[in-house]
Amino acid sequence: MAERSTGSGGPSAVQESGRTAGTRAQRRGVRRRFGRTLTGAAVVAAVLAFVSAVAPAPSSAAAPSVDGSRGDPPRFAPAPCPVTPEPIAGRCGFLEVPENRADHGGRTIRLAVAIIPAASATPAEEPVVFMTGGPGGDAIGDIPFLIGAGVNRDRDLIVMAQRGERFSEPNLACPEVDAFSAEAVGLRYDAPSTGRLLVRAMKECRDRLAADGTDLSAYNTTENATDFADLRKALGIPRWNVYGYSYGTDLALTYLREHPQGIRAVAIDSVVPPRVVSLPWTWSSAQEGINTIFAACAAQPLCRNRYPDLPRTLTQQVRRLEAHPLRLSVPPPGGGDPVKVVLDGGALANLLVANAVPAVDVPAALEELAHGNPQRFAQARAAGANPVVGETAYGLTESVACAEWVPGFSAADLLNAGRRAFPGWPDTVLAQAPQLPFQEQVCRAWDVPDRTAFHRMTTFSKVPTLVVSGTFDAKTGAQWGRFAARTLPRSTVVRIPGIGHWVVPQSPCAQDVLASFLANPVSPDTSCVAPLTPKPFTIIPELESR
Repeated sequence: MAERSTGSGGPSAVQESGRTAGTRAQRRGVRRRFGRTLTGAAVVAAVLAFVSAVAPAPSSAAAPSVDGSRGDPPRFAPAPCPVTPEPIAGRCGFLEVPENRADHGGRTIRLAVAIIPAASATPAEEPVVFMTGGPGGDAIGDIPFLIGAGVNRDRDLIVMAQRGERFSEPNLACPEVDAFSAEAVGLRYDAPSTGRLLVRAMKECRDRLAADGTDLSAYNTTENATDFADLRKALGIPRWNVYGYSYGTDLALTYLREHPQGIRAVAIDSVVPPRVVSLPWTWSSAQEGINTIFAACAAQPLCRNRYPDLPRTLTQQVRRLEAHPLRLSVPPPGGGDPVKVVLDGGALANLLVANAVPAVDVPAALEELAHGNPQRFAQARAAGANPVVGETAYGLTESVACAEWVPGFSAADLLNAGRRAFPGWPDTVLAQAPQLPFQEQVCRAWDVPDRTAFHRMTTFSKVPTLVVSGTFDAKTGAQWGRFAARTLPRSTVVRIPGIGHWVVPQSPCAQDVLASFLANPVSPDTSCVAPLTPKPFTIIPELESR
């Protein structure tokens, strides 16, 4: 379904942490209790009620200056391209910027930049700059996905590792947290003892980074957005197009609000509106994504007849596993020695949110689980036992989350949001934000200033914007794309059926829509969307109960 925004206005505004989301391929996706549930509109209303009642209102006060200069303009310094599994076919370098633009005596940091030439022999003039997700994702590592999706089909593609990310200097990776992630697959997902181990790993990383002189308060979305504004100037580009996904949409909308100069068009994929992102907000997306998968099954006769009450089955399994966790030894999805895993209710819920089991297999996996075969979910859990050390810059992840997403809401707010989304699930599961367990405790240890007064704002803009969502996205629900478009009067909203998080690399139709939008931002061709339907779900034979 595609729709053009009328700009009705109104009040406004994933992280995909490696510690919960499994392998890179699972995270990228390229590679209710039965009874009353809230409708999409009711979920939006509930989240907005939270924001209005608890969160700071949009402030008219200016944020601390990030435009101030110490006399040195931003500089692009050519350098060899980073060494990656797939060599980068382009030119590279570093953008040199202040770590903290409000500290005129502070240090300079260097952000890795790769410029990939257009595939076309006659490229269009304005390039595309990419903003990755996370926060703390691996932008340089995303290049093969972007090229595979044809983002550089007709235009040069510019990819910059955000401040703190892999290949930038400093790199705010946390091997302490990577080690915890490998261990965590064999622990209760939401047990207090697991939380204490996570907090200890985070604090060890924070203390190490701080001892190295890192100003963690400077690793925020406002500084991040200004880095991109400086990159355009340093490269001498009059105008460019912006494409971001997940946290990159939060960043892109902030960039559009704070630095609109030189932006020709913006495409946002799997949308995180800055105005509403918070821990309670995550439950609305989880509910929407999971329930949409179940509704799609119900719309296919074979799936509906084979799996007649998926919401009830899921609730029963979450409750059963939370009360009696399974302890298993299974090989990871890619093969290798068996891994000891614990599958409890919290782990099951978060595997679904992370799309760790492909959506087409979810009904079958739940049916198998209900009949004593947890193999699909257990293998997906085992995938987290081998994280790529250093891939995720947790220093950026936590500095953004703790300054911009967590403040303003209580543990009770989070729990109540979970109860509304999934009535009947145990409170021990609902007390943890999907993909961000024990985040409040982590933020107490991370200790960065509250920036919500500068971040939880609406972006109003007449710059043409493409808003892309996948209907199966349980991290950033499709409703939030339409929500963000309310204050973008020249926006085109596209919902791709049967796709989860980060749509463009997974959908040839979305790739064509993006290409058309970049060629004609005001009136892109979205005709490929209407005929799309979710793929048929996996149908397994009838099973006997154990």
